[in-house]
Amino acid sequence: MTNQIQIRKPDDWHLHLRDGAMLRAVAPVSAAQYARAIIMPNLVPPVVRGDDAAAYRQRILEALPSGSSIFPLMTLYLTEKTDPGDVAAAAATGLVRAVKLYPAGATTNSDSGVRDFTKIRPVLEQMAEIGLPLCVHGEVSDPDIDIFDREAVFIDRVLDPMRRQTPGLRVVMEHVTTAEGLDYVRSSESGLAATLTVHHLVINRNHILAGGIRPHYYCLPVAKRESHRQALHAAAMSGDRRFFLGTDSAPHVDAAKESSCGCAGCFTALNGLNILAQIFDEAGKLDTLQTFVSLNGPAFYGLAPNEVQIVLVKEKTPVVFPGYIMTGDGPVTVFDPGFPVYWRVAE
Repeated sequence: MTNQIQIRKPDDWHLHLRDGAMLRAVAPVSAAQYARAIIMPNLVPPVVRGDDAAAYRQRILEALPSGSSIFPLMTLYLTEKTDPGDVAAAAATGLVRAVKLYPAGATTNSDSGVRDFTKIRPVLEQMAEIGLPLCVHGEVSDPDIDIFDREAVFIDRVLDPMRRQTPGLRVVMEHVTTAEGLDYVRSSESGLAATLTVHHLVINRNHILAGGIRPHYYCLPVAKRESHRQALHAAAMSGDRRFFLGTDSAPHVDAAKESSCGCAGCFTALNGLNILAQIFDEAGKLDTLQTFVSLNGPAFYGLAPNEVQIVLVKEKTPVVFPGYIMTGDGPVTVFDPGFPVYWRVAE
């Protein structure tokens, strides 16, 4: 029985830090578990230009505790008016590591996203030329499409045609939730990868809806059937270089989650790595954990793996996590996996 493992410090390739009081509360939490993080740009107003990204990065650094090692990798929010030259300039400095595509209305703060995909072709062509990845929220927002089908429809209607029209475009399908999404990623030998979240490895749609509505499990993309969750497990533990961790940890204050129109998002920054160790351990796949959380992501983004090592220790009794963290805007509930977690990150 394995009671301790040592791995390279993980990265988070999809993270929401918000801004203001929320940023100051949640940034140190992610810094405790991850070395680098791709930072989502869906603020209000969004991070659209290189100057916006530079200013936001500075606010993040100021919110981190002294001695923190987390390095924010910035992204730009793609709009129909995004300037290809500004994107190229921001990428050339190393400030911006990706551009984020939100279909308009698909998720939190996505109103400035894309409606007419033909208008972003010049930006995508520029990105393909310089090798800058496109991170996609892979769902259509058409109200006529069932919410559980939106990922598969996005692949057929938007993503596959986009990639065919823009050869060389490097794409990360973020927070994949379906077997169809996984199969699409596997269909490409290069230039296409996917992030998988902690919460989608834990919950299916029954967790949200069966026996009462549980708003702290509500996320977008919404969790799917159990068969899809099992497919996500297999992908995460496979060692396949095309799959890596992007937590999509998305803090909202409880008042915004527990309302008549609650916000989407699960806050997993505090205990995500612990939960992953538990899941991989129970599946007998601890030997692939480092590949998923520490190696595949850097390889896709053209970065070296972290040299710093961390130790995960399995305790005899479950680790107790706080039920919430307090922010200047109010409490944020910590994701509860619904099962005991015995793994902790050694100090």
